[in-house]
Amino acid sequence: MDFNETMKINLEFDKEQEVRDIVAQVYEALKVKGYDPISQMVGYILSGDPTYITSYNGARGLIVKIERDELLEEFVKNYVSNM
Repeated sequence: MDFNETMKINLEFDKEQEVRDIVAQVYEALKVKGYDPISQMVGYILSGDPTYITSYNGARGLIVKIERDELLEEFVKNYVSNM
């Protein structure tokens, strides 16, 4: 490691990864509890009502850590990149 160079941190990448991790955990919790994860997350994004998300495994607490517009942005980015 060269200590003469300044390290650069990419906070945007870290936030994107955090969103992905949370969505994956919430998706799995919804699936385990027998819900349709896509419908439930859409309901949450549209309404802002966290009761669309199960509290199982702390999923509801996780999803509210992310702004709904950030969730939507991540979903759109993922959709467009997979076209």
